[in-house]
Amino acid sequence: MNNSSVMPAPLRDLHDARILLVDDDPALLTMLRTFLEQDGFTDLLTAQSAADALMIARTTPPHILILDVILPDIDGFSLLQQLRTFSDVPALFLSAWDEDSARLKGLGIGADDYITKPFLPQELLLRLHAVLRRVYHLQDNVREQRIQLGSVWIDMETGLVHGNGDDKRLTAKEYTLLKTLNENRNRIVTVDALCKAAWEGANFGYENTLMVHMRHLREKIEPDPSHPRYLVTMRGLGYRLLREPEM
Repeated sequence: MNNSSVMPAPLRDLHDARILLVDDDPALLTMLRTFLEQDGFTDLLTAQSAADALMIARTTPPHILILDVILPDIDGFSLLQQLRTFSDVPALFLSAWDEDSARLKGLGIGADDYITKPFLPQELLLRLHAVLRRVYHLQDNVREQRIQLGSVWIDMETGLVHGNGDDKRLTAKEYTLLKTLNENRNRIVTVDALCKAAWEGANFGYENTLMVHMRHLREKIEPDPSHPRYLVTMRGLGYRLLREPEM
């Protein structure tokens, strides 16, 4: 931590995070704002140059930056290096540069992740959530430790499902899928995003296997797996884990 570090307010809930979006493309900034707001984030700041981003970071410290490499004044790498002289907040590159050298340079100067354009919005959300949880130690949130689905509850520390007859243990893939769905509770998680979460970044060729895992997961967490009330299919899109059961 820098001795003169400019830090944001403490963060207790993931969606309370203040996010600074830095890109010189107004259309992309609008798109990013839209799906971040749909995900539940409300404190969003934007900058179209490195100079503006640095001024905002000093006066209204964000909890995380999402920034491009190509900016009109200096590049994103230089921006992050300047930012690191007074702030240790996490940063995630979102760039059209997909060369390994660019990715390694970004990570090497202190970025927490590097995503290339074009990108899946759900992938960006999953990685954004992961960085915020790790940096701000939000993984101990009760919502993460225990998932309640009516009379059934899942202990995420042990992977055991309670309250539906005999206790059942989740497999590793079922655990990952349920964790991903719970992190995005009540929102659609695409098939691609679930496959990437469960199969370490791969999102092709696992669709049928995903359906099998979802069927087994429903057998463990749903009162009537043939008529799911909590883990529902969004045809053509993916799945949702609901806060309240479908009637």
